[in-house]
Amino acid sequence: MGFAGMNDAKSIGDVLNGEEAFKKFREKVFGYKVVDEFYKIFPEWKKIVKPRKVEFGTLVLRVEDAVWRSELNLNKEKIISKINDYFQKEVVKRIRFL
Repeated sequence: MGFAGMNDAKSIGDVLNGEEAFKKFREKVFGYKVVDEFYKIFPEWKKIVKPRKVEFGTLVLRVEDAVWRSELNLNKEKIISKINDYFQKEVVKRIRFL
């Protein structure tokens, strides 16, 4: 004997991925993924850039060298595009350099 409406049950994944109420949660999770997987996307930058966080669509990167900061700033649209292509969704909208 089953519960009424049991066939209409959603998995936790369906709820987290589909419900509007969890939108901020999903954005936070993807923000952590960007930081965690940053060097998979840009392995050549391990000694140059330190990803800090993604907050409200803004990726915060620490770049100690002013020349590299300037170079990366000129190419930030390409960087954003490469990150979003990697995740196959718009995760990053802007970049801020420290």
